[in-house]
Amino acid sequence: MDAVKKSLISLHLTVVLLGGTALFSRLVPLSASDITLVRSVFACIALFAFLKLAKNKIKLNSRKDYGVALGLGLLMALHWVTYFAAMQYAGVSVGMIALFTFPVITVLIEPFFERVRLVWQDILSTLTVIIGVYLIVPETSLENDITLGVLIGIASAILYSFRNLIHRKHFKHYTGAQAMAWQTLVISVLMLPVGSEAIASASTNSWLMLLLLGTVFTALPHALIAASLRHLRAKTFSLIACMQPLYGVFLAIILLNETPGWSALVGGILITSASVYETLNTHKLHSSNDE
Repeated sequence: MDAVKKSLISLHLTVVLLGGTALFSRLVPLSASDITLVRSVFACIALFAFLKLAKNKIKLNSRKDYGVALGLGLLMALHWVTYFAAMQYAGVSVGMIALFTFPVITVLIEPFFERVRLVWQDILSTLTVIIGVYLIVPETSLENDITLGVLIGIASAILYSFRNLIHRKHFKHYTGAQAMAWQTLVISVLMLPVGSEAIASASTNSWLMLLLLGTVFTALPHALIAASLRHLRAKTFSLIACMQPLYGVFLAIILLNETPGWSALVGGILITSASVYETLNTHKLHSSNDE
């Protein structure tokens, strides 16, 4: 098997693992902030160990980069907490769909970071996402857990969009493993003061689940991303990454017995379609700018 095919298989495995992280919001009986804290600690240890064993560079290039890592870590901490909270309120299927509004959100805020302009297709994508969100929201009352979960998921998507844009502008010269190692370190330090006593009293099964989340479902995917991008274009990675909600919903149906309604599924198809389109369009735009 050639290197490209191996990288494609590795990339699909990566996206399955990243999609599977949502399951832990239901499998671990802890708050979103506690799950985020323990996840980041285990992921941090695993990622720095990987960098050491692979003899990759660990230190960052400048003081400025450490400041950027601090900002990225803060955004990721808030993103992870809201990510798990969205799943806990709305369920994995709906929460994943809400999160994947981020490619379109990224397009809307990107003009503030780079010299790009919105076009009518971007407005159409935005309207498609709004319709999709409308379909997955059961009612407009915040007293409904699913509605609240969807709003928290969209907030998580906004945080993730800002994180990705800042990362692309100021931190893209680092590998995925190196970048995430420092960000998980920041998350661990930031989340430590808000960790509850429930962590210490968690069952052995919960600790094993958190260890699995931090290593196999967090550290490993980011190490695989770094390896697969050596043989694949970033565009290929982005398009396959758009399958994450599909994998997440499928895993939720199989492992958690979730049964999203037809309205949620249609909304999910609309949101994912808009995400795929904007991913293609973004790469086309950046390719033309680089020429």
